[in-house]
Amino acid sequence: MKLVSFSTHQGLSFGVVSDDSIVDLGKRLDGRYADLKALIAADALGEAAQAAQSAQGDYPLSEVTLLPVIPNPEQIFCVGLNYAEHVKETNRETTEQPVIFMRLPASQVGHEQPMLRPPESQQFDYEGEIAVIIGRAGRRIAEADAWNHIAGYACYNDGSVRDWQRHTTQWGPGKNFYRTGAFGPWMVTSDEIEPNALMTLITRLNGQEVQRATTQMLIHGIAKQIAYLSTFTPLAPGDVIVTGTPGGVGAKRNPPLFMKPGDRVEVEVDRIGVLSNPIADEA
Repeated sequence: MKLVSFSTHQGLSFGVVSDDSIVDLGKRLDGRYADLKALIAADALGEAAQAAQSAQGDYPLSEVTLLPVIPNPEQIFCVGLNYAEHVKETNRETTEQPVIFMRLPASQVGHEQPMLRPPESQQFDYEGEIAVIIGRAGRRIAEADAWNHIAGYACYNDGSVRDWQRHTTQWGPGKNFYRTGAFGPWMVTSDEIEPNALMTLITRLNGQEVQRATTQMLIHGIAKQIAYLSTFTPLAPGDVIVTGTPGGVGAKRNPPLFMKPGDRVEVEVDRIGVLSNPIADEA
């Protein structure tokens, strides 16, 4: 099942993607759930599937604005330096534990919404990644049980303002400019992607492949990430874990390859779909 958050002229809602249309769950579930995060927290994905079964779409997919899959997460955790090729190109060392930084919800856009290059920098870089959406709350989750806490998976672009990222050893500013990241196009529920499934990640800039990796190449796997994060803080339904980017980032190419207005960047994960965004300057 593919779940989305979206907006129309009637307001915000969430639903199931069925072929080229969306079944509006906000309407069909009689407003019992405020948003997709609330649906996940209520463990109501089965109810959502039943409501969407054999239903006619309420809106053509092309006529809605897709929002970040979870527009209002309590926590967005990002894992850095988690593919060996990326560690090598950044001249860093592999760490025994995951490198963690945070993103803010306002730093994200949805599928087909412009990622914005801020006026303070020309060094706007792509980072294709796989995102995990937490479905069941937990603290100190064992790796063996981690898969039971996943609601689903999505594509992610951890758009980075590189010079601001390098201001200090803390990466936060360069990772949190307004509307620089992208999250979508939808969440594929975990019942369709088995635990520890092999997934292939590809990033393209203007149709040219710039990154490719598989989940087998992760230094710290998804289960370990969940176990590690849940040790220092409780994980809640709707929390997002962005699992790391492979080598090939624009800042480490010769010459550097940064995104500019008029470009289009795509993040494709074979078991999920394609997240596509144009690049524009922030007004």
